[in-house]
Amino acid sequence: MAFTNNRGRTQTSLSEINVTPLVDVMLVLLVIFMVTAPILQTGIQVNLPKTATTTKAETPKQKSVIVSVDKDGNVFIGTDKKPLNVKTGEFSKQLQETLAKSQEKKVYVRGDGDTPYRVIAYILSECKKQQAQVSLVTEPETKKD
Repeated sequence: MAFTNNRGRTQTSLSEINVTPLVDVMLVLLVIFMVTAPILQTGIQVNLPKTATTTKAETPKQKSVIVSVDKDGNVFIGTDKKPLNVKTGEFSKQLQETLAKSQEKKVYVRGDGDTPYRVIAYILSECKKQQAQVSLVTEPETKKD
């Protein structure tokens, strides 16, 4: 496309795209995602035990019932996004209510490696009473060569 100026000379339009603003916006978005990605991982901080037989076959779905137990024996129940601190005496009632809201009767237990065994045994017993299928969440063991 050509233009004429006041002196009658013909000029062509600048048809190149200025990429600098696009690069600036992309870099800002990259920094924003790098900062917010670790924040999006919510939930209870649990040091999962490492096992050699861990499989990657199944991961908890977004609306699955997840029971997390920290190293002090505090029990949290609910979906991964909204854990609810539950007292040990109220766990059975809360588990029953949560399983009623869930589409599936599957419970993922995330227990810290330093959690007393009696707490994990109690949780497994209550899940069995509710006739829920239980999966213990662990991390794969790293191979040492």
